[in-house]
Amino acid sequence: MSKTKLAVIYYSSTGTNYQMALAAKEEAESEGAEVRLRKVRELAPDAAIDANPAWRANVEATKDIPEASLDDLEWADAFIFGTPTRFGNVTSQMKQFIDITGPLWAQGKLSNKVVAGFTSAGNDHGGQESTLLALYNSFYHWGTFIVPPGYTDPSVSKSGGNPYGVSTTARGEPIKPEVLDSVRYMTRRVLQVSGWIEAGKRSEFADVPARNRVSSSSSLS
Repeated sequence: MSKTKLAVIYYSSTGTNYQMALAAKEEAESEGAEVRLRKVRELAPDAAIDANPAWRANVEATKDIPEASLDDLEWADAFIFGTPTRFGNVTSQMKQFIDITGPLWAQGKLSNKVVAGFTSAGNDHGGQESTLLALYNSFYHWGTFIVPPGYTDPSVSKSGGNPYGVSTTARGEPIKPEVLDSVRYMTRRVLQVSGWIEAGKRSEFADVPARNRVSSSSSLS
C-alpha cells in the first residue's frame, strides 16, 4: 500500500504557526506518511518585518523551507493548513496562495482530498474559531473532505476545546505541550480518514457505472 502524501502548508509571522506545522510534519512522518512542509510566500515589506524582532527572527529561521506551490496541492492526498488570525480571518499571505488555486480547482484536482486547519491569535478570544471557519470556506469550493478534530479525543479539550481545528493563544511564549499534542492527534486523524478514502477508491464501489454517479456538472434541485 502506498504512503499517504500530506502537504502541511502554513503562514507564520513570529513562529507560533511554524511550530504547529512542524509538529504536524513530524507526527505524519512518524506514522509513515510522505510529507511536504511548505510556507506560503511572505507579502509584508521588510520595514514591517524588521519592526518586530520576533518576526525577523522567524523569517531567518525558516528561510530554507520551500514556498508552497500548486504542484504541492496536486501531489498531496491530504492537506493541513495553518494561519494566524487577522481580524477573525486568514492572513493575506495565506489568502493570496489560496486565490491562485483556480486552475487546479477547475480541473477537479483538489476534490476528494482530506483537509484540516490550525490557527493562533494574540488573545484567548481573538477570532480563532472564525478564522478556521473562514479558511474552510475555500475548501468547500474545492470539494475536499474537511476533517476537524471535533471532540473525538481528550487532547482536544486539554488544548482549549476548539472542535473546528487546533488553536492557541500566541503571547511570545513557547506553545503549550497540550496544544502540540492536539496538533499531533489531528494529524493522525487526517491520515486515518485519508487512508479510508483511498481504500474506498480501490473497493468495488469504485467500479459503479458512471450513470449512477452524481456528476459535478449535474443540475440538482
